[in-house]
Amino acid sequence: MRNGIDTVEISRIEKLLVDLDVEGLRRFFSDEELADAGSGGPVRAQKLAARFAAKEACCKLFPKEICLGMIEPHDFSVSRDGYGQPRIVPTERARAVMDRHRVASISVSTTHTETGATAVATVEPATMAVPWYGRMIYRALPLRREVVMENLRRVFGDTLTEPRIVEIAQAFYAHFAKFLGEFVRFAFLSEKRRAGLVRVEGGEHLIAALEKGRGVLLLAGHFGNWEVSTVAGLSQFRQYRGLFHFIRRPLKPKWFNDFVMRRFQKAGFGTLEKSGSLDEILALLEDNHIVVSVFDQFSMPQYGIDSEFFGHPALTFKSLAVLAQFTGAPVIPASSWREPDGSHVLLFEPPVEVPAEGRTKDILRQSTKRFNEAIERIILRHPEQWIWMHKRWKRVIY
Repeated sequence: MRNGIDTVEISRIEKLLVDLDVEGLRRFFSDEELADAGSGGPVRAQKLAARFAAKEACCKLFPKEICLGMIEPHDFSVSRDGYGQPRIVPTERARAVMDRHRVASISVSTTHTETGATAVATVEPATMAVPWYGRMIYRALPLRREVVMENLRRVFGDTLTEPRIVEIAQAFYAHFAKFLGEFVRFAFLSEKRRAGLVRVEGGEHLIAALEKGRGVLLLAGHFGNWEVSTVAGLSQFRQYRGLFHFIRRPLKPKWFNDFVMRRFQKAGFGTLEKSGSLDEILALLEDNHIVVSVFDQFSMPQYGIDSEFFGHPALTFKSLAVLAQFTGAPVIPASSWREPDGSHVLLFEPPVEVPAEGRTKDILRQSTKRFNEAIERIILRHPEQWIWMHKRWKRVIY
């Protein structure tokens, strides 16, 4: 069990309260923390000191990430549940760090005297159920197991032990087996049953983006059962039927590609070739349509831009960044995953902020980095439900 502990002198916080206005205090505390501490008096400084100690204690759980500047104390805030029990609320980037360490949550205990406040933060590890057939496939039918393990070690090698990495690999093979079974079963379900399989969250982000009238670029990847959740989830947006268009490479073998394409076309989705469709994409965005891009971290040199993926160099396709800059279309991350009960969730997130000023090459590089970071956060939430069998960090010979 990992613990972090920190003590803060209350006089330090009293000085902050004197020197800073509310806007300045927001650099250290959330609005909820400031409101919960009260409006004045010695109790206010004591409560804020305890919360600052909790932030520092949380940071001590992740010393490497603190040194690299990946997280800071203000990335953790203290909230209280209905019983007054304190709990840690991480920011988006702190949540990504926790997920990479497979930390489900952080519990915290605080106390204070007249002169100092102390907090102890304790890690609650994330658990992962591995079905027996996942372990069996990993051992007996290890499809591209070397690639799977190499990729997992790149991402989790410095945060997890080897047995825990193997656990993710085994859970991935179980997910892939479920994926294939669901894919076949889906063809025989009624439209009502299909819709009942998927819960859509964050649809307001997609609707708000469309209201801007510049079209929408969906930043997607091979998450969860993307074929099932896409067809069943997006079909719930009946008012947008005919507006979704997927940029896809032809699948192999051909009969499988034809089968998938028929399913997509029946659901009212358009498809675009990976290459040679720029004019068509621009026309669709101009007409306020939705273009779905499955983001790749490996590109040929003429199509890519140097970026990083999970801290490793990755020549990433720059086409999405070019489209976002040229058209002004919002870029909405979209992902899906399978819940323990077998249902699926299709999630639309707030748009990724795309830089508007600077040299074109710098804008493209920064945008691509942010897109990769969005993909990373999605993967870390449910690492067993991403396709690890592809080589994401291939070496390119120029």
